[in-house]
Amino acid sequence: MLEYREEFRILLDLLLSVILGFAIGFERKIRSKEAGIRTHTIVCMGSALMMIVSKYAFGDTADTARVAAQIVTGIGFLGAGIIVYKRQEVRGLTTAAGVWATAGVGMACGGQLYVIAVGAALIMIVAQLIFHLHLGIFRTKRYYSVKIEFLQTGEENMVIKHLFGTDRFNQLVIKRENGQVTYSATLNTDKEFSSTRLNEIMAEHSFILSIERCDQE
Repeated sequence: MLEYREEFRILLDLLLSVILGFAIGFERKIRSKEAGIRTHTIVCMGSALMMIVSKYAFGDTADTARVAAQIVTGIGFLGAGIIVYKRQEVRGLTTAAGVWATAGVGMACGGQLYVIAVGAALIMIVAQLIFHLHLGIFRTKRYYSVKIEFLQTGEENMVIKHLFGTDRFNQLVIKRENGQVTYSATLNTDKEFSSTRLNEIMAEHSFILSIERCDQE
């Protein structure tokens, strides 16, 4: 059994995990991410607490490594709940990875690896700040969805692909009525078109029957 004095000292390990979790979560909060201060603080402290309990509560019979492995697995399930797929984009993946890494920081606190815990937290925060700089190398392409309907008499489909900078159509439907072939399709493009520009494209190409932005779906 631990003495009360030793337990109070171990509480400082938990306090350090709270401070580091708060710092990581604060950076996420100012960017309005799915997981913020509370989530990162609790994950960091909880991981440290489980490491401490496994190390001191069961004496020499405990296998601390097994508890650490279970923490990693458990946080993985928590991160899976943050990730969503929306509008042809995966969202929350970086935040989920951050929560998972924050658990590692908490485990380092519980294992009394203070330099590693503080260093890892600082590296995470600095890396996030650098990656969010408005530099082309760090930017992820954003895609927009467009529904289009046009008459196909020759190479109009190739013209459409060239206009919108895409190489294929999604949900393509081909209709043949009164000797005319009509293509209806959805395409994804990394070019953003204003409503004015879409109207200009329709005016310039008479074979286009309709264009509709649908990237908000």
